[in-house]
Formats: sequence, C-alpha cells, structure tokens
Amino acid sequence: MKTYLLPKDGSFYKANLHMHTMISDGSMTPEETKEEYKKRGYSVVAFTDHEALVPHPELTDGEFVAITSYEIATNFGPTEGGFPFEQTYHMNLYAKDPAKNLSPVFTMSRLWPPHAEKYLSEEAKAVEWPREYGAESLNALIARAKEDGFLVCYNHPNWSLQDYRDYKDLKGLWGVECYNTGCVRAGYPDTMQPIDDLLHLGEKVFPVAADDAHAGKETLHDCFGGYVMIKAEALEYGKIMDALEKGDFYASSGPAIEELYLEDGILHVKTSPAAKIEVITERRVRWCSRGEGLTEAVFDLSDYMAESGKVAEKRLPAYFRVNVYDETGEEAHTRAFFREDWE
Repeated sequence: MKTYLLPKDGSFYKANLHMHTMISDGSMTPEETKEEYKKRGYSVVAFTDHEALVPHPELTDGEFVAITSYEIATNFGPTEGGFPFEQTYHMNLYAKDPAKNLSPVFTMSRLWPPHAEKYLSEEAKAVEWPREYGAESLNALIARAKEDGFLVCYNHPNWSLQDYRDYKDLKGLWGVECYNTGCVRAGYPDTMQPIDDLLHLGEKVFPVAADDAHAGKETLHDCFGGYVMIKAEALEYGKIMDALEKGDFYASSGPAIEELYLEDGILHVKTSPAAKIEVITERRVRWCSRGEGLTEAVFDLSDYMAESGKVAEKRLPAYFRVNVYDETGEEAHTRAFFREDWE
C-alpha cells in the first residue's frame, strides 16, 4: 500500500511566506507585490509587515491568496556598538482567520516603523504584550499566539546573530526559516541545522524558505529566491492554511519535488532534474543518489523503519527527511517524517 508523504490529491501552489510592503519598511504597495509575484507564478503571499497585523482581503481572489500575517522582533536590548551587534528574535505569525486584525501578543510600544500606526485600530493600539529577550518570554508569546489561531515561524537565526543557545529551549514553533533570500544575498545564509537541532529535542518544526523581500519594482533584488510549494485541495484561504499547518509543503530555492511516497518500506521520490537526492535521518544513517539530470530515486528504508520501532525512541525521535540539490546548488527540503507518518 502506498503512503503519500506529500498528498496524492490536490495541486501545488507557490508561496512566499515573508514579505514587507510600504506599510512597514518595504518599497512596494501590497497591490504591486501581488502583481509582481503573480507574474512569476506565485499564487500565495504572506504579507508580514513589521509589528502591524493588517489583513488584505481585497487581494484574495480565485487566482491569489493573501495570508494575513505580521513579523515581530524581540531584541536583546541596547548593545555596545549598536545595531550591527544586536541579537534579536524575529518571528512571523500567520493567521488562520483571514479577517483577523487584532493580535493578543501585539506590543504597541514596539511598533516600527511609526507610520504603521495609521493602519491599526484603537483596540489594537491598546494591546501591550510584554516582551523580553529569552526563551521563557518567547515561549509564552508562542503559546498565546497559537491559542489565538496563529502559526509561528522563527526567522533567519543566522542574520539574527543567534545560535543553539538561543533557540534550543523554544517550544511550540510551527516553522523555522532554512532559506531567506534577503539574508542569503546579504551574506547571512541559513541552513537546516537549527531545524535538525529542534527535531532532535522533540520539536516537530517545518522548514520554510522565503524571501523577506523589501525591494522596489526597480530592482526586486531580494525577491523570488526562496519559497514553499504547498499541496492543497484548492486555492482557498482555509485550504492553504490547513495544508501549511499539516506540513503538506516543501521548502525550495529551485528544485521541485513532484511526488513522495512510501510503498512496502521503499521510499519513492520524483523531482525536477537534480544532481543529488538524499534522505537524512535523526541518526548516522542516510541514503543518496547522484547523477546528471536525476528525476527520481528509490531508497529501501525497511530496515531503518523496523529498527526505529525497536530502539530509536529510547534515543532520539526517529525521523527522516528528503533533500534535493540541482546542478547550480539550489536546494529543496521536505519536512521530517516521523513514525506516525509511516506506520
């Protein structure tokens, strides 16, 4: 029997989950953002302007979904040397309800840039959620946001000058950025390491590739790099958010993963032309297929899966995930698949 790890039914929709407009410090209007991304095959954009939660229902139609979302920052505080040395937690909050315009973890005193105030309701301006740099404060924020219907993503830890000490105690995250176009092009690329670290600690986080775009139409220099491909039943707000919440997507900066399923312990992967397709696990066990123009690979995971049921849970949570690399070095990553996904 086939077990589809990416859903068999539905369609793939290309999505940018990190974007700034003129509402905060971006250079395009929301309308221009939709226009430019649609031109390049995107069906979904999350409008994650800094600190201000602003819905864009007017942009959603039969060909495009605008996700109601925003980005919050929790900074270490005044640092000798100023901004270049300042550590910070940046997190995107994605609303399951497209009409949501009030966040319980909004902090009016942290609103930036100031001109965003004109987009806020008086009710929103009255909210002052306390924020402190550190896992305890962030975990309270994550828990409250989830309770109120948000998915929470931890953004660009490398650019944020953060390491294992900063994220190891975070609980309840939905996703972690493994690729951020703006950060890559500024010299601060992220990797899958924070995701594997959190997976090893029992946190079932998903990899996210996104743009974090700020550029205007003249250059678009930080646009159209990282994205996720969402497999959903339809291009509707609720269907898209449901697929994201379940992990029915993969992160990419180029390669496509067209099909992914298990059959009798054999993993089948079908992709766009690739140079390498590999399977990574929580332990020192992996499989790899290399070649020019690879479009599929088959891996026998039966022994690994049997062993996972016997001993792995006594050590690390048993999981595997798939990476795909093309000849230019661009990459795609699935989420981790645990025993409950294949048993």
